Amino acid sequence: MSGRKETVLDLAKFVDKGVQVKLTGGRQVSGTLKGYDQLLNLVLDEAIEFLRDPDDPLKTTNQTRCLGLIVCRGTAVMLVSPTDGTDEIANPFIQPEGA
Repeated sequence: MSGRKETVLDLAKFVDKGVQVKLTGGRQVSGTLKGYDQLLNLVLDEAIEFLRDPDDPLKTTNQTRCLGLIVCRGTAVMLVSPTDGTDEIANPFIQPEGA
């Protein structure tokens, strides 16, 4: 066993590919993963932040802002997912109104 601590996630397969990152506090960014370390600090290029709804801060809107090259601190990263091969589906647990 090596003295180097390995991360739970294997992000090597996502380097130079598009990823979507959710951060603590509700922020959500998307960009090209350029690098990472064992603490899950991420370097994203061509990053875009999805702005939140002013009425409901838990929801994101279609509005975005360009951030460029950014570093996401590992302590703030909650979720990392690839942008290719993922599609949004309808929530199957929402009850129809009036039922």
